[in-house]
Amino acid sequence: MVSAGETSEVPALVRFLDEATEALAAAREEIDALNVYPVPDGDTGTNLYLTLSAARDAVRALPGADPDAPVREAPALGEVWATMARGALLGARGNSGVILSQMLGAVSATVARVLAEPAPEQDGVATARPGSVLARAMAAAVEASYAAVGEPVEGTILTVARAASEAATEAATTGGVRRVVADAAAAAREALSHTPEQLAVLAEAGVVDAGGRGLVVVLDAAEHVLTGRRPVSVPAPLAAHRIPVVGHPVPAASTAPRSPGTPPSEPSRSAYEVVYLLRAPDDAVPALRARLGALGDSLVVVGGDGLWKVHVHVDDAGAAVEAGLAAGTPSEIAITALPPAPGVERSGRRVVAVAAGPGLEGLFAEAGAVVVPGGPGRRPSAGMLLEAMDAGDVAEVVVLPNDADTVATAELAASTLRERGDVQVAVIPTRSQVQGLAALAVHEPARTLAADVLEMTATARHVRQGAVTVAARRGMTMAGPCEPGDVLGVIAGDFAVVGSDLATVARDVAERLLAGGGDLVTLVAGQEDAGTTAALAAYVEEHHPAVDVVVYDGGQDRYPVLLSVE
Repeated sequence: MVSAGETSEVPALVRFLDEATEALAAAREEIDALNVYPVPDGDTGTNLYLTLSAARDAVRALPGADPDAPVREAPALGEVWATMARGALLGARGNSGVILSQMLGAVSATVARVLAEPAPEQDGVATARPGSVLARAMAAAVEASYAAVGEPVEGTILTVARAASEAATEAATTGGVRRVVADAAAAAREALSHTPEQLAVLAEAGVVDAGGRGLVVVLDAAEHVLTGRRPVSVPAPLAAHRIPVVGHPVPAASTAPRSPGTPPSEPSRSAYEVVYLLRAPDDAVPALRARLGALGDSLVVVGGDGLWKVHVHVDDAGAAVEAGLAAGTPSEIAITALPPAPGVERSGRRVVAVAAGPGLEGLFAEAGAVVVPGGPGRRPSAGMLLEAMDAGDVAEVVVLPNDADTVATAELAASTLRERGDVQVAVIPTRSQVQGLAALAVHEPARTLAADVLEMTATARHVRQGAVTVAARRGMTMAGPCEPGDVLGVIAGDFAVVGSDLATVARDVAERLLAGGGDLVTLVAGQEDAGTTAALAAYVEEHHPAVDVVVYDGGQDRYPVLLSVE
C-alpha cells in the first residue's frame, strides 16, 4: 500500500479503507463501552469510525478510486494518500479520532516524500522497499501524534501506536510489507493488553484503552488485506462491556512517564468539548497550544500547512474559541456539553431535523426544531447529529433525518446517546424533506414522548413523496436508461420517470402521486427551480381543484422540485 506510486497499489489502499471502516463499524459499540479515559462519554468507537469513514468517503470520491466507478484511469497513489489524510482531518471526531487523523496525515506526508525521491537501484533496476517505507511512515505517525497531544499519557492509543511502530521498524530490516504489517498488528495487540498497567483508571474499570483498541482494529484490517489472515484480536467485552484484565496488576504508583506539570491521569471533568477547524500560520500554533493547555485538558492540535484541527475539553468554551480567533480563522466550530455529573435534572423535548437547503432550514427552525444542515453532498455526520441532540439538558429528543442515507447515521448517533442512559431518543425514519415537514407539523410537546412519536411517525408514513432532478451521468433506472441532462422523476425514492423537460416530468410525478387520492399537495422549490414549481402549482390547482396546494422556497440543491401528497 506504500510502494513507488504504481496505480496497482490504489485498489489495495481502497480495500484497506473499506475493510477498516467496516471493522470499526462492527466494533463501535464494544469500543464505546471501553471508553473511560480521558472522559467517560462512551463515544471513542463512534469517533474513530466517523473519522475513518470520512477518509474513506473522500478517497472514494476521487475519479477512478471507487472500484464501482466506470472510470478507467485510477488516481496516483500519492493523491489517494493525500486525499485520505485530508478527509480524516476534516472529518475527525473526538480525541482518538483527531489522533488517528494526525497519524494518517503523517503517513501520507512520508509516502509523498518517498514517492518524490528517486527509487534505489539494484542490478540496474529501480526497486521500491514498501516495508521500509511503511515502517518510516508509522514512525513519523507516532512522532506526530505525541507532538500533537498537549499532555501525552501512556496507556492510551499513543502507547499502542508506538509499540506497533517499533515492531514495524524491526521487521523492515529483514521482511517485506506483509511482515511489517503483521508484526506491527501483533505488537499493537500485545501493547493494548498492558494498557491497564500504565493507566490506573483503566484497571479500576477493568478495561483496556478504547482508543488503543480502535487502532488494533485498524491494524488488524490492514493485516487481513495484505496477508489474507484474520488475526486473533482482543476478546469481545463480557456482558458488562468490559475486557477483564488478568495477570497485569497495577503498580501502587503509576509507572507512566509524565512531562512536568502533567496532571494525574483521571477522567476529564470539564464541562465542554470544543472542536474546530483553524486556518492559521504554523508559527501561531505553539502559542495556541499553550493558551488552550492553560484553559483545559484533552488538548489535541493537528494539521499543518495552514490548516489545523483543534480539540480540547474546557469549562469556558468561549475562551477556547477566542484562542482560535487570536491564532487565525476558526470554522466548523462544535461545542458539546460533556456528560453532566450524576443528579443533573433534565426536562423537556427537542426535535432535531436535517434540512437540505436554506429555505428548508428556516421552515424547520420556525416550527421549533434544532436544525442540522444536510442534503446530498453534505450529509451530516453522526457526530454532528449527536452534538445537536445532546446540547443542553433536555430529557427527550426526536430526530428527523429527512433523507434515506441519513437514517442510519441518525440511528448511530442516537444509540450512542441512549447508551449513556439519561436521555430518551427516538429516530423517526423520515426519508425526505417533505416527510419531515409533515411529521413536524403534528409535533405536540404536551403529549407523552411515545404518543408524540407515534403521531409523527404515522403522519410521515402516510405522505406520498416525490421529486424531480437532473441526471449527472449515464445510468440505468427503473424507468429505463438515462443520459446526462435527462430529467428524472422520483417516487418513493425510486427513479420512476425519465424525460427531457422539467415541467412535463414534474406534472407526471404529481399525477402519479395524486392517483391514490389526496387533500394536500406540498411543493418545495429548489435552487434550480426555473419556475417549474409555480407552474406545477398552477397545473394542480387547475386539474385538481379539490386539492389544496402549498408552495415553499426550500433552496435545496440538485432537486428543482420536491413534492408530497397527503
